[in-house]
Amino acid sequence: MSKVGFVSLGCPKALVDSELILTRLSAEGYEIAKNYSDAQIVVVNTCGFIDSAVEESLNAIGEALSENGKVIVTGCLGAKTESDGQNTVLSHHPKVLAVTGPHATNEVLDAIHHHLPRPHDPFIDLVPSIGIKLTPKHYAYLKISEGCNHSCTFCIIPDMRGGLVSRNIDDVLQEAQALFESGVKELLVVSQDTSAYGVDIQYRTGFWNGTPIKSRLYELTLELKKLARQNDAWVRLHYVYPYPHVDDIIPLMTDFVEFGNGLLPYLDIPMQHSHPEVLKRMKRPAGGEKTLARIASWREICPDLVIRSTFIAGFPGETEDEFSHLLGFIQEAKLDRVGCFAYSPVKGAKANELEGALPDDIREIRRARFMEIAEAVSIKKLSTRVGKRLRVLVDSVNSQGGVARSFADAPEIDGLVLLHPAEKASKRYRSGEFVRVSVLDAQGHDLVAQA
Repeated sequence: MSKVGFVSLGCPKALVDSELILTRLSAEGYEIAKNYSDAQIVVVNTCGFIDSAVEESLNAIGEALSENGKVIVTGCLGAKTESDGQNTVLSHHPKVLAVTGPHATNEVLDAIHHHLPRPHDPFIDLVPSIGIKLTPKHYAYLKISEGCNHSCTFCIIPDMRGGLVSRNIDDVLQEAQALFESGVKELLVVSQDTSAYGVDIQYRTGFWNGTPIKSRLYELTLELKKLARQNDAWVRLHYVYPYPHVDDIIPLMTDFVEFGNGLLPYLDIPMQHSHPEVLKRMKRPAGGEKTLARIASWREICPDLVIRSTFIAGFPGETEDEFSHLLGFIQEAKLDRVGCFAYSPVKGAKANELEGALPDDIREIRRARFMEIAEAVSIKKLSTRVGKRLRVLVDSVNSQGGVARSFADAPEIDGLVLLHPAEKASKRYRSGEFVRVSVLDAQGHDLVAQA
C-alpha cells in the first residue's frame, strides 16, 4: 500500500484544499499515514500570510524533511518569492521534491504520481461522497469561492490565490446536501470575501431541485438555511464584509432561537480598524461610522445576533488619536468576540511602503490596550447568558462531562460551553449531538452549563 503523510497548516480555506487533495489521494488508492515513519512521502500544505505563519510553515517543512526526507510543499507559502526572485520554500529547503501554490490539487497529485506512483485504477475503490474531511464528523467547512478582488495594503492573498472565483450555486448546494446527509451538524461557510460571492460570474443562474437560482449570497444563504432545517443542523457565515446587501441576510436569522436550527444569528466580519484614515491607508471597504450604523440596524432586526471580528493595532501611520477612535469604536459596537493582532509587516505587501512605521513595542502595547477593553466588553455580554437555556452542540465527552459550543461559538476561534455531568444519570452526552442545557456560570470566554 502506498502511504502519504499530510501536514495541513493555515486557515479553513487551506484546510478545504487539504481535504480535496486527501479525497483525490484516497480515490486513487493511496493510504494516509498517521506519522512520518509510516509515510513514503509527505505533503505539507503551508500558510504564508504573516511572518509567524511563514516561520511555522518553514519549520514544519524542515521537520518533515528531517523525519521523512521526501516532501512535497503546497499552499500559500509555495507561491512566495524572496527579494532576489527565488522561491521562498526552495531558498530555505532546497531538498523538497516539488513546490506548488495554493488550490493546486492537480499539480500536487502530479508530483505525488511522479515520486510515488498510484497503486491502482481509481475506479476500483470508492471514497465517501463527501470526500476526506480533517474536521470532526459533526462539522465541516464549505468553501464557496477562491481568491479575492480587494487590494488591502497589508495583505498578499490576491497575489497568492488570485482574484475572486466563485463556485456555481448548484455545485455548492450539492456539496452542502451531501455533507448534511453524511451526518454533519454544523456547516461553516468560508471564502476570502463571502459577501462578494457570485460577483465575478455575474450571479450566474444555476438549477437546484429543478428551479433556476442565482449564484448570489442571499439565494445561497436561503437555500443553505432550508437544508439545515431539514437536517436539524446549523449554518454559520464567516468572512462577511458589511456591504449593504448583507442587510437582506439578517431577517433569515431571526427564527433561529425558535427552531434551534437553520442559519445561526452569527456573523464573522473582518473589520480591521474603525478610523477612516487608517481604513483608507489599508484600502479597506466600508468605514467605521457606517459599520456602527449597520450593526445597530442589524441588532434591531435580530437582537440575538452575535458578531465576531478581527482588528489590527499599530498599522503604519496610526496616530494616538486614530487608535483612540478604534478603542471608542469597540466600546460602542459591543462586539461579542474579538481578536487583535499587532501589525506585522508581510513581505510583498504594499503597506511596507507606507510612512510612519511604529516600533514593535508600541504596536504590542496598543494591541494589549485594545484587547483589555474588547475582552471586558465580551465577558460582560457573555455574563448575560447565565441562567438561560441554550441548545448546544457537543464537541467531545470527558470524565468531567463534556465540551460543547453554542450558536455564538465557532470551532477553534471562539469560546466553549463546559458541560457538567447531567443531573439525571440516564442522560449521556454524545459527541456530534445537540443538547439543551442551563447556563450556570461564565468563566472568562467560556460558559459552564448542565443538561
